Amino acid sequence: MKKSVYVETSIPSYLTARKSSNVKAMAWQEITNQWWKTVRVDYDLFVSDLVIVEAQAGDREAAAKRIEPLRGIRILSVGMETREFADQLISRGAIPSAAKADALHIAVAAMHRIDYLLTWNFRHINNAAKKPMIRSVCATIGHPCPEICTPTELLPENENHVRR
Repeated sequence: MKKSVYVETSIPSYLTARKSSNVKAMAWQEITNQWWKTVRVDYDLFVSDLVIVEAQAGDREAAAKRIEPLRGIRILSVGMETREFADQLISRGAIPSAAKADALHIAVAAMHRIDYLLTWNFRHINNAAKKPMIRSVCATIGHPCPEICTPTELLPENENHVRR
């Protein structure tokens, strides 16, 4: 059985963005492209309706590019229970109130027992100081926390990657 991956909005953003002149962003774009082309087939991919809404925002042409790679990926709903879970992440200090969408990404992945939450969002989601709090809230609520990681951590060159 394949492991599951929740694809957060930063992934299609880096996948489809114009080449950046910023060295770090350029590297993330390349890694994202490499993961998407060679590794994603090893996983069952999921997005949420929130990812779709976020990917459709902004410039029409750029939005169309962000949506294209998401076609065919299973969409998980953000319902009332997910919103309540996100509220707990916020009220318990794991995620700031200004980052409600980030809390929703974590909540939907946890509620659906997704193995990995794939993101380049280091501010609130893949943040070393926040992850212990996120895991604690998930455990308190009774949902397993997905492993929050970047595409780098799921590349075959990574010794922890299991090729199916």
